Amino acid sequence: MNPGVALAALVGVSVATAVIGFYGLRISRTTGDFYVASRTVRPWWNASAIGGEYLSAASFLGVAGLILLSGTDALWFPVGYTAGYLMLLLFVAAPLRRSGAYTIPDFTEARLDSLPVRKVTSLVVVLVGWLYIVPQLHGAALTIRITTGLPSWVGSVAVVIVVCLTVVAGGMRSITFVQAFQYWLKLTALAVPILFIIFVLAGSGTPALAPPSVNPTGAPPAGLYQNVSLLVALLFGTLGLPHVLVRFYTNPDGQSARRTTLIVLGLLSVFYLFPTAYGLVGRMFAPGLATAGQADAMVLLLPGELVGGTAGDLLSALVVAGAFAAFLSTTSGLVVSLAGVISQDVLGAGVGSFRLAAVISAVVPLGFAFMTDSFALAGSVGLVFAFTASTVCPVLLLGIWWRGLTDAGAIAGMLTGGVLCGGAMIAGALAGAASTPGWLAQPAAWTVPAAFAVMVIVSRATSQRIPKTMSKVMTRLHTPERPLATER
Repeated sequence: MNPGVALAALVGVSVATAVIGFYGLRISRTTGDFYVASRTVRPWWNASAIGGEYLSAASFLGVAGLILLSGTDALWFPVGYTAGYLMLLLFVAAPLRRSGAYTIPDFTEARLDSLPVRKVTSLVVVLVGWLYIVPQLHGAALTIRITTGLPSWVGSVAVVIVVCLTVVAGGMRSITFVQAFQYWLKLTALAVPILFIIFVLAGSGTPALAPPSVNPTGAPPAGLYQNVSLLVALLFGTLGLPHVLVRFYTNPDGQSARRTTLIVLGLLSVFYLFPTAYGLVGRMFAPGLATAGQADAMVLLLPGELVGGTAGDLLSALVVAGAFAAFLSTTSGLVVSLAGVISQDVLGAGVGSFRLAAVISAVVPLGFAFMTDSFALAGSVGLVFAFTASTVCPVLLLGIWWRGLTDAGAIAGMLTGGVLCGGAMIAGALAGAASTPGWLAQPAAWTVPAAFAVMVIVSRATSQRIPKTMSKVMTRLHTPERPLATER
């Protein structure tokens, strides 16, 4: 890969992101603009923006890398990532929009009439956001090192700088334009090179095809428990991602929130065809890329490996631009959601507090990224989904659909899920990937039921703490809204 061409692609996507972000500054004036774009984002724009922020380093690079390493076992990742949105459509999207809250802690406080619940929820949301940002910075570091030869830290710092500029400039309204642009850039950056590669392979005779029995890593296939646990993490974890949930607050009404989710399902289904194709082509024609540190970079390296020459360099540059867009869009969505929580709960509401909180939200995980090493991107994000499924998801589902939830039950359930899943993640990291037992490597199958069970048991034991406002709030959550006359 030509380092100069790759660097030009990185600079180009960064400049385009900054320019679009600064455009948002022209129309971002109020606190509502910064937090939820004044709840005026229409379904197609919002769906494109959700696709932009949801399709992270794990989706763009990690899924193809895992398919290269693990074959069909890794197909659960795109299935789970997409099917999680069906869960959102059925159980969360419209009621959450009707709650009238700016953030997830706003929702839990309103639903349970409890300041301690808000504080615990805020802590969990911030932790989830920081855990999710770190793999994006690792992905940027890997991309910079592989494609340009520059030090890894340059990629991480570049993402933080660009994200801070765009988020501080215009908040949610600004990054809505940015993320919508980045979704379509990412889709193009994956689709064009892989289609070109397939045409080249079909027209010039295939290169040496790896035997069907070849396993690039020699790793045994995942067992039933690991696959089921992974699917639980992805399905339920999607329901608790703060940067995704905050998007439903930006819709004008509940009907548009549901329509947004349906469009997102279509956009995600189309997108995940291409990382899957990269993984399969790589496994068939370039199994040598499945070496230490190369699997996650396979999408970046495959055009040069199978096409080569100037065409390979240009296709690689397009992929690099798409990859960097993935890091920027997901990180910016997370930073906006975290800035909303931190500014309201720590710094005080207002545009100035939001901007300071955005900088804090981006800089803290940068420090964690410097102190940690990257491992399989999709695997690391999968653990974040497991943590989210064990903490935020239960309080959202029960808060929306069960009248018996109490503040004590919500706190006990979130703490139980967080401690169990966090402990499993730490124990797995200390043991190392090769020696981690399956129940620690994929803990969601037991941590998610434990969180739900504790939440229900403690709530029943403290039924006298059901808030007096419960009926009023539940009525608001489940009463259909009248759609806006101007909706399209």
